[in-house]
Amino acid sequence: MNKASRIVIKIGSNVLTRADGMLDITRMSSIVDQVAELRRAGIEVILVSSGAVASGRGELRDMVDSSRLDGLSARQLFSAVGQAKLINRYYEFFREHGIHCGQVLATKENFARRVNYLNQQHCMSAMLAAGVIPIVNENDTVSLTELMFTDNDELSGLIATMMSADRLIILSNIDGLYTGDPADPASRLIARVEPGYDPSEHIAASKSSLGRGGMVSKCRISRRVAAEGIEVVVANGKREGVIGPLAGLGGDVPHTLFAASARPASGVKKWIAHSDSFAKGMLTVNDGAAEAIKHGASLLAVGVEAVAGEFDCDDIVTVADSRGTIIAWGRVALDATGVREAIGRPGMRPLIHADFLYVDNSTK
Repeated sequence: MNKASRIVIKIGSNVLTRADGMLDITRMSSIVDQVAELRRAGIEVILVSSGAVASGRGELRDMVDSSRLDGLSARQLFSAVGQAKLINRYYEFFREHGIHCGQVLATKENFARRVNYLNQQHCMSAMLAAGVIPIVNENDTVSLTELMFTDNDELSGLIATMMSADRLIILSNIDGLYTGDPADPASRLIARVEPGYDPSEHIAASKSSLGRGGMVSKCRISRRVAAEGIEVVVANGKREGVIGPLAGLGGDVPHTLFAASARPASGVKKWIAHSDSFAKGMLTVNDGAAEAIKHGASLLAVGVEAVAGEFDCDDIVTVADSRGTIIAWGRVALDATGVREAIGRPGMRPLIHADFLYVDNSTK
């Protein structure tokens, strides 16, 4: 594997959490040692770290009966206490290597609007330029259910594309994607996933008992990020010395590589690619328009059949074909009223220009 110059490393809950649900300090220290090795090799690193809830649970275990709290309240309470403890642990471990780190707490709203997206990008770029390692996590204390990321896999994909990383490394508690249940001796590790191939048929739909994600989520996010021109590696974060080989410092460890598309998306399209969950409305198009969009054309008013929802100019909307299948999404040039008035009219400027329209190739 080639040496990367900038990588995002997502550390899952099952990597940083012990069997009793408490934070695994020994594993955390080992990961910091490995990241410090990357820094000495001149590689820029961004961490997307789970573990705040486990850290808070451990801190409050003798004070709070979590069985009396609903899921959202428990998550907010434990993360509020755990974030402080988690970032302090990282600070102390990195200080032993003479490395500074900084905390970045994100919510979906940070990515919903282009200006907020660029502000966060600027902040993290300044941190990297100063030699500071950004440690990113969702701000669970203020994220309500409808505003939460699906999981930290989704967040890591957003960060990797936003920061134009060479590689996204997703660390879980298994070696990668398998052709069946990893516990089945007949299952084989899938070493490489080529662009356009969907291995999800082999994956069980179970989720982590500690986090919100699972291998289905990792596969979906990995395919999307790879389609945008960024390599994605899924590997076992509990293996000693796993990170160096995955960053290209030599050696080999079991993993699944999602090969990057040879045609990376532009910066704007990278933002739009992960904006489908922020969509304010939907445009239904005829078959001719749907086919044109898939081949890189802009969306014209003459191809629109129906409009759903209320949205403003420059909001994100999804685009569906006549069967209701979402085929793309993008930044619309008119508000909902303007689009409804323009339906079917030829000779107008594009409702969504091709430069602001993303076709999700990972679903093909």
